[in-house]
Amino acid sequence: MILVIGASGATGRLVVEQLMLAQVQVRVLVRQSSAQLETLKANPQLDVRVGDIAELSTRELEALVADVKTVICCLGHRATFQGIYGHPRRLVRDAVQSVCQAIANKDGGSPAKFILMNSTGCACESLHERPPLAHRAVVALLRLCLPPHPDNEAAAKLLRASSPAKEGVEWVVVRPDSLTNDAQVTAYDVHPSPIRDAIFDAGKTSRINVAHFMCQLALDPALWQQWQGCSPVLYNQDQG
Repeated sequence: MILVIGASGATGRLVVEQLMLAQVQVRVLVRQSSAQLETLKANPQLDVRVGDIAELSTRELEALVADVKTVICCLGHRATFQGIYGHPRRLVRDAVQSVCQAIANKDGGSPAKFILMNSTGCACESLHERPPLAHRAVVALLRLCLPPHPDNEAAAKLLRASSPAKEGVEWVVVRPDSLTNDAQVTAYDVHPSPIRDAIFDAGKTSRINVAHFMCQLALDPALWQQWQGCSPVLYNQDQG
């Protein structure tokens, strides 16, 4: 069973589509207010749970992760004033924490996989990524002016600090660059760290390529072993 959080979002929808094509069991969590709810509920391949991740009780969270072997999180703040500046300010971080805790509460077994969609704007401290001063100055402003950015940083940091022994999760933090909307999966490159400046020389990464890579991480054991515990960066090969 693969759980997709943020399944009604722009990238989450593509993840669900690709998992269904792979004919695997998929569970999704969708808000009652989502425009995608009825469409998702009409699909017999999906196990649809209705609720807001920020409002689920401990019991509901444990039911959500029951039988789940992989979590793919595409959760993000809505592109509205309320979504960006309203509460909860730590939507993604809190969701990661809650789901990891629910997994930790399960009875033993092999660790679950947790795949988090993040951003090249969130540096990986363990890799000693240190962009130029001008880049760091802009990121400092983003932390002050755009609450979703520090939320994404905190979510990635929390997941990197987790361990299979403590939380029962193995993880990969997937970092696309500037997101584009393409119709089909195309060739893309995967790097351990950014090879371009995410602010002053950003590359392009199509949402469908991000969805493809995250699904392959969930389905291909060799690819998972290659990137488990890492924060890979994706770029479309065609940067035109």
